[in-house]
Amino acid sequence: MITNLKKIRQSIVSASYESGHGHIPTCLSVVELLYSIYLHMEHDSANPEWSGRDVFILSKGHASLAHYAVLAHFGYFPAERLKSFGLLNSRLGCHADRLKVNGVEASTGSLGHGIGLAVGMALAEKIRGSQKQFYCLIGDGEANEGSVWEAMLIAVDQQLDNLTVICDSNGSQVRCLNIQDMNSKINAFGAEVCTIDGHDLNEIGGALTRPQKTVKFIDAKTKKGFGVPFLEERFLEWHRKSPDSDIYRLMMDEIDAQ
Repeated sequence: MITNLKKIRQSIVSASYESGHGHIPTCLSVVELLYSIYLHMEHDSANPEWSGRDVFILSKGHASLAHYAVLAHFGYFPAERLKSFGLLNSRLGCHADRLKVNGVEASTGSLGHGIGLAVGMALAEKIRGSQKQFYCLIGDGEANEGSVWEAMLIAVDQQLDNLTVICDSNGSQVRCLNIQDMNSKINAFGAEVCTIDGHDLNEIGGALTRPQKTVKFIDAKTKKGFGVPFLEERFLEWHRKSPDSDIYRLMMDEIDAQ
C-alpha cells in the first residue's frame, strides 16, 4: 500500500509539473483518505454506471487532481491520461466534470456545493430502500460555507445512516476565519463524530467501516503537502504554484524517500 500511495503522490506532482496547474498541497493531504474510501466502498471501474455502486463526491473540488490520480490507480482510465490535466480540450479539468470523467459523480468546485448534493442523493436512495452508501469529502476551509451546516442539519434530521462526511482538516484556514471546536458543534446537531489521523490507513478504515445510526462525520487531521517535507513547510506559498524542473525533482525524490 505504501508503494501505491507513493505512486499516487508522484503522479499528482508530475501532472502539475507537466501542466502548470494544480493545488498540490491540498491534493497531497487527501491521498490516504481517497485511497481508503475507494478500497472500502462498492464500485466497479469497468462499469462506472453500475446501479449498485456506492457513491463518492469530492466537495472540495480544487483537489480534483488527487481524485483523478486515485481514479486512475483503480482503473477508471489510463494513468497516462493524467499528463493532460488542465490542458486545452482535456477531459481532466482543474475542476472535475461528471460528464467527462469516468468515476466522477458530481461536478464540484464551488465550495460547500458537493455536500448538499451528497445529502440529497443519500436521502433519495434511502427513500427508495437502497443499500447504497454515500461518501463526501469536504475541507475545513469549506466548512465556513453556511451550506455545509445546513446540509448537516438535514442529514441528521433525516437520519441518513447511509452518508459519511469526511472533513480534510489540513489547516487551510490558518490565516483567516477558523471555526473553533467544529466537532462539538457537529456533534450537537446529532451527528456521529470521530477524530482520526487522516494519514493512517488503519484509523481511516476503522472509521469508514464503523456501524452508524445516522450521518457519520469523520474529522481527519491531515497536513497540507503531506509526504513532501518541502511542501509541508511552505504550504501557504504553494497553494496554487506548480514546480519548475529543479523543484519537481526535489519533490519526487522526497516522496520516494518516505
